[in-house]
Amino acid sequence: MPDADKPSNGNNGALRTADHYVAGVLSGDRAKLARAITLIESRNPAHQTMAQEMLVGLLPKTGRSLRIGVSGLPGAGKSTFIDAFGTMLTAAGHKVAVLAVDPTSSRTGGSILGDKTRMARLSVDPGAFIRPSPTGGTLGGVARATREAILVCEAAGYDIILVETVGVGQSEITVSEMVDFFLVLMIAGGGDELQGIKKGVLEIADMIAITKADGDNTKRAAITASDYQHALRIITPNSPDWTPPVITISAQDNVGLDALWEKIGLYRRTMQDTGGWAAKRRKQQIRWMWSMVDDRLMTRVKADPKVKVLVPELENDVGAGKLTPTLAVDKILAAFGM
Repeated sequence: MPDADKPSNGNNGALRTADHYVAGVLSGDRAKLARAITLIESRNPAHQTMAQEMLVGLLPKTGRSLRIGVSGLPGAGKSTFIDAFGTMLTAAGHKVAVLAVDPTSSRTGGSILGDKTRMARLSVDPGAFIRPSPTGGTLGGVARATREAILVCEAAGYDIILVETVGVGQSEITVSEMVDFFLVLMIAGGGDELQGIKKGVLEIADMIAITKADGDNTKRAAITASDYQHALRIITPNSPDWTPPVITISAQDNVGLDALWEKIGLYRRTMQDTGGWAAKRRKQQIRWMWSMVDDRLMTRVKADPKVKVLVPELENDVGAGKLTPTLAVDKILAAFGM
């Protein structure tokens, strides 16, 4: 954590407190917002305690945003889409925050750091805030920081939160469990599109958008959209109150983005009318609590001195087939005192 971001003495000599960060976030200053998120990401126990105190102070100002997850296979144009879509929203008067979930990248600091140059308009837009995920973390740790960053951005006045995730895998499931609407971007092409995305991702998608539907690719995009629409018919929808639509868009030509936004608005109204919106958020909060229990227990078990002594031998025995994973777990938990 940079010295400027640490909860230490400021220029006026006063010790930074949770109230200091709360005031900074509520002021809407992007630099202070970034410092607050840095505090959340810190692994320093004192910083973590202060971060939780800060979040408690911010909670009354949270929960009012629209949280949208954006996923898709590599090459689907997520950054180009977010740049165009986010700019359209800020032009309409919205404040947009973009967060990333990428536990796999320890070199770039998350997908957004690598793609930020492709968000040329949004990165300099005064109505937008872009933040990559912390580097080198576990999925649980990154997800915790992202969930808490969502709350901080909401308190800072951002009414639309875009959570970007890379690839297709467990991170997609994790992101779907922290957003209101999960958008999957796909591309038209050589006929293997339906094989390139897992059924599990289709099951959690609230909408599929076929990107790059421009020029010679327009017809292919329409055919691909039809293929996905047929595929969705044999999959149980994520909600009984919503049938995921499939649309075609071109972020490059700003085609279909307004229709996409209208579909999201329809989803929000539909789910709010049926009570599904509030129910989904309640379930997410409870799921978050239990995921934090898992994450904390795992951290404490791995850090236990007695466990550390056992682990090398147990890993060797399990890897060599001399010991079953179940018995190894029993030995680890016994050493931990469970």
